[in-house]
Amino acid sequence: MSHAFLSESTHDSSPTVIINTRPLERAAPLSTHLKEAGFRVVDMPMLTLKPRVVSEADIGLMQDWLSGSYDALVIVSPTAAASGLAVWQALKKTTERSTDDLLSESKTLYPSQPPSHLIAVGEATASVLQDTKLPFSYQVLQPMVANNEGMLAMPEIKRLQAGNKLLIWRGLGGRRLLVDTLKARGVHIDSIAWYERIQPIDAQANYQQWAEQFIKQNTSRSPRFVQSQAPKPIVVISSGTAFEHWTDIVEQAQTNSAMASKSIILPTLTDFNYVVLGTRLANIVAEKQLHYWQVEDLSPTTISAAIKQDRLIEIKP
Repeated sequence: MSHAFLSESTHDSSPTVIINTRPLERAAPLSTHLKEAGFRVVDMPMLTLKPRVVSEADIGLMQDWLSGSYDALVIVSPTAAASGLAVWQALKKTTERSTDDLLSESKTLYPSQPPSHLIAVGEATASVLQDTKLPFSYQVLQPMVANNEGMLAMPEIKRLQAGNKLLIWRGLGGRRLLVDTLKARGVHIDSIAWYERIQPIDAQANYQQWAEQFIKQNTSRSPRFVQSQAPKPIVVISSGTAFEHWTDIVEQAQTNSAMASKSIILPTLTDFNYVVLGTRLANIVAEKQLHYWQVEDLSPTTISAAIKQDRLIEIKP
């Protein structure tokens, strides 16, 4: 008899498993909070952040920003903040080779006044900027809600119109609501992609190892049926790219011959519930008829509160 995966259990007292798919660099605060809230947490990153080669065009955009060519700089993540600041520091060191010949350039790289509004998408990103000793003092602005919609509601973004310029520090890919909305107003937007998000090389093996162990630990066998003794695991998905990687891994595991030889049926996408960020990602998950909670930011308290309120959106076939 093959081991079936799991069915929904509403009366089980065992702790719910939450799979945190965020990159390792960003996973710890959420995992720690969820463990303290009584959940069993599995860190299973679906993304790893790979630095990109800094191009001459990137350096040119940095120098343009520092010379005051932009009305605002938006930094979308802690990694983007750290990468941009590191390049800025490297540019400063370059100027130190000849203070006479490069005096003008040095003033550009370390101006005495803020070159533009500085907007951090979220507390973690703001902390990276605030912990850095910048050559001038100014406020790091944040939206009320740490997402694209929250940024669009900020006065500093609302007032941008045709003729204004915005620079974004980001990773390759990602959501485009902010960019598309501002471009429709005629705002000129440039961006520097400091890193790209790729699938970790061990993601498939880690998933299959976890799934096999979970099934063995949470199933009871009888001559007539096999039923899970645990509620559905919950998967935290923070981006479309992470969901694509998760989908690929779960579906590839279905064809694993080693699992088939052990008479173990690995789970499908519908054997999980999901926590997803924003409407766009919720729509993607809903199209696959998956059950989910939608959150508007990725703070640990927001995610745990959504799960505990038990307002799961169930998509009927």
